Amino acid sequence: MTSELALEFARKIRAREQAVGYWAVLDAPVATERIGRLGYDYVALDAQHGLLGYSGILNGLMAIDAGHTAVGMVRVEDNNLTAIGKALDAGAVGVIVPLVNTAEDAAAAVAAAKYPPMGGRSYGPMRSALRIGPVPADANAATLVFAMIETPDGLKNVKEICATPGLDGIYVGPSDLAIAVGGAFPGDPAIEAEFNAALEAIAEAAASAGVAAGIHTPAGEVAALRLSQGYTFTTIASDLTHLEQIAKAHLAAAISKD
Repeated sequence: MTSELALEFARKIRAREQAVGYWAVLDAPVATERIGRLGYDYVALDAQHGLLGYSGILNGLMAIDAGHTAVGMVRVEDNNLTAIGKALDAGAVGVIVPLVNTAEDAAAAVAAAKYPPMGGRSYGPMRSALRIGPVPADANAATLVFAMIETPDGLKNVKEICATPGLDGIYVGPSDLAIAVGGAFPGDPAIEAEFNAALEAIAEAAASAGVAAGIHTPAGEVAALRLSQGYTFTTIASDLTHLEQIAKAHLAAAISKD
């Protein structure tokens, strides 16, 4: 990936311009490479719930970069120096940090992603040096950090989280957020009003703080809806769910009696 592509993506996100990405949970670099060439602004690799380890993250990021079209991001497994540093060293343009409950949590995520004096990231850029260069100040300027809003405390403290210095935006995990507002399961119709109110409050908090507001969505139609509701970037589905959906649809067509 060229540094120009990474820097342009960072500029776009920080300017709250709209961006659309894709979610990958499989350790399938060839498939990830093909997805990365379709025109998405970014492809996010899921190291928290996804079915890929460090080699999968590394190979996935190289596959994304090979298309020279999208940038690679990683939803890290935890809010700590090692997980965040390894994802960035492997070449991620940005990290999505789960289970951020407070402004202090968000500040810790920023510190883990930034070299001194801004943070405590250990110097060992490996692939990231190819993306943006080996100078820590340049890496600090280009690296994106997003805090996930998905818990009762995260929702309660969303304004303070959005105001965290160095944080580039927030990212909604809708499944956990649905449970956080009282749902028995993701998509529970019984809490639709509460869920929509939470989405609105999160988007407004990000807008007031001038940071990006991202959200995961199950389909392109939902992504378009969220963008129209004030979210500035949105990720669509996942490679695993789409593989299952398409395979199921083809099977149904093959055995149809009509």
